[in-house]
Amino acid sequence: MSPRPPLPRRLLVLAAAGTLLAAPARAQMPPPPVNVVNLAASATVEVPRDWLTIVFATTREGSDPVAVQAELKQALDAALAEARRGARPAQLEVRTGGFSLHPRYSAQPRPVNASGPIIAGWTGTAELIVEGRDTAAISALAGRIRTLTIARTGFSLSREAREKVESEVAAMAIARFRTRADEVAKQFGFGGWTLREVAVNSEGGQPPMPVPMMRAQAAPAAEMALPVEAGTGTVGASVSGSVQLTR
Repeated sequence: MSPRPPLPRRLLVLAAAGTLLAAPARAQMPPPPVNVVNLAASATVEVPRDWLTIVFATTREGSDPVAVQAELKQALDAALAEARRGARPAQLEVRTGGFSLHPRYSAQPRPVNASGPIIAGWTGTAELIVEGRDTAAISALAGRIRTLTIARTGFSLSREAREKVESEVAAMAIARFRTRADEVAKQFGFGGWTLREVAVNSEGGQPPMPVPMMRAQAAPAAEMALPVEAGTGTVGASVSGSVQLTR
């Protein structure tokens, strides 16, 4: 076997340069962190709930799916027409909810010559959602809608109400984080601290699931406003991170 030819001079120079560059890079690796403490703090404030949501619904049954669907549409159209009269952006908003139609199967034994389950009838449901800040107008509307009944209702915080206090509660959480860092540094015998990393998160204020109230086919017997009470919700913020204790 013939000897391998020597590497060109240029390649030898580049290899040597790469070795020289790698040595300082390894020497510049930072030391492992010491005197680092992980901390967390949080704050919450109570805010009056200002967003009312009412879900109206109705159920229809029958042997003809087309007829059941037509009845649902008629009931929903009438409720929509009534709700739209008082619609105002952010004060009283109207939107349709679920609309479904599904078969009901017979519990009787299937005949020998039947190719599948026996459909005994059809059941359909339709929903209308009314929500907004004008709780008086929305509760009054609940008494005027006659073709649907109240299925669920609930209060929550509007986006504007939540955003209004988010900065305030975040500042409270940050102040508590700083106070906690001061205390920990002092308890460990250090003179101060520097911030290494931190995360600030908002919590709470999300709309809860409306709670069930009633579900029936019959229309209300009289036009009557729905009694409601908003109560309060909470908006919170949490701060977590690590600090470097210093002498």
